[in-house]
Amino acid sequence: MREHDRLYIGGEWTEPASAAAIEVVSPHSGEAVGRVPEGTAADMDRAVAAARRAFDEGPWPRTAPAERAAVLARLAEGYRRRSAELAELITAEMGCPISFSRLAQVPIPERTLDYYAGLAEGFTWRETRQGLLGPVHVEREPVGVVAAVVPWNVPQFLIMAKVAPALLAGCTVVVKPAPETALDPYPLAELAEEAGVPPGVLNIVAAGRGAGEHLVSHPGVDHVAFTGSTAAGRRIGAICGEALKGCSLELGGKSAAVLLDDADLAGYTAMLPLTALLNNGEACIAQARILAPRSRYAEVVEAVTERVAALAVGDPADPATEIGPLVSERQRERVEGYIASGVAEGARITVGGGRPDGLDRGFYVEPTVFADAHNGMRIAREEIFGPVLAVIPYDGEEEAVRLAEESDYGLAGSVWTADQERGLALARRIRAGTFGVNVFNIDVNTPFGGYKASGLGREFGPEGLEEYLEHKSIVTLG
Repeated sequence: MREHDRLYIGGEWTEPASAAAIEVVSPHSGEAVGRVPEGTAADMDRAVAAARRAFDEGPWPRTAPAERAAVLARLAEGYRRRSAELAELITAEMGCPISFSRLAQVPIPERTLDYYAGLAEGFTWRETRQGLLGPVHVEREPVGVVAAVVPWNVPQFLIMAKVAPALLAGCTVVVKPAPETALDPYPLAELAEEAGVPPGVLNIVAAGRGAGEHLVSHPGVDHVAFTGSTAAGRRIGAICGEALKGCSLELGGKSAAVLLDDADLAGYTAMLPLTALLNNGEACIAQARILAPRSRYAEVVEAVTERVAALAVGDPADPATEIGPLVSERQRERVEGYIASGVAEGARITVGGGRPDGLDRGFYVEPTVFADAHNGMRIAREEIFGPVLAVIPYDGEEEAVRLAEESDYGLAGSVWTADQERGLALARRIRAGTFGVNVFNIDVNTPFGGYKASGLGREFGPEGLEEYLEHKSIVTLG
């Protein structure tokens, strides 16, 4: 049981404004694994004030990019030292298999810090262009105080997707973690201190929706970086639009994996735990819609069903586990509601559909495959955020593209084919921010984000840094 009674504000461990607490519950056992203060609007006010002082009066925005990069590099080294602890903590909080925590939950934040530390030297912070009247100095300056609002599914990954580029840019940040994963930011605060992040540059206040909206609406915040549901993203976008402040929104997805008629089914099904069922299916990039050619439909359904049936479901702390529990009772009820909806709308369950035998505690749902599905069904149209797959038939490549595109979302997708050029051609026809050919991955050196209802802006790569910079032109006479 991890217990904390302070918030990290202004470089200090400070008393919260109220006695309210967040109890972090193990998705495996249903028992409490930690307790932290629940941030209030008053705590957010203090955090924004600290970030504002650090930006307006402190050294950080005026420090050379190379010096800021050195701090990021030291923070990455701290992550490496404590990687085992962080991986176990994230698994305990939100239920992903420990294998996934070790593969991605901690290593990707490390790589993100390393990437942005290395980007500083080659990035164009200032340049001179020839204007109509003479030289024009184009300078990139930090946008100001950033509110980073993150969900629970990949908590450190999504914190660092915002914090690393924001700090390199010279911004100061207030992080609002989700209540479900309120424990893992505490080691981050300790590591930031050790790395030399100045007071007020990084502030962390775990809180619920009300205090989060107060932070987003705060006049002292210049930019909001949010990852979460499309509904919440629309609300945040409206608030930011009213205040004329910037925002970057990484929102929902309903990713499609398009299997062409020459796809290697063994290769595709081998990747299912890291594509369709990534992170227990609690991933916006999970390829939960599987589009299969009608000529091979029965074969695809059989292969996917066989692979899903063989997945090891159980204690997420066990290295052999491939599917763990969902994050909360509320999330399990949501997923079970979608499974019931799929049955009611006429889809056929080929495996799963209930709760696993022998796992009476915790928030488990069997990995579930639906056949005879179509795009009009809720299970194919809406983001479920759980281990539920829908296999949808198509006739011909043109219909495959149409079905893949027939979605409110445009975050990610993949195509599986023996002909890479054919796969690339199809990938270019589908409006999605990230696409894979016989694989799917996110690389921190390339932009990630969505089209349509999947969001605004990009994370990672130089494009991710640009989200936290303003461009200033200084005109001079020749």
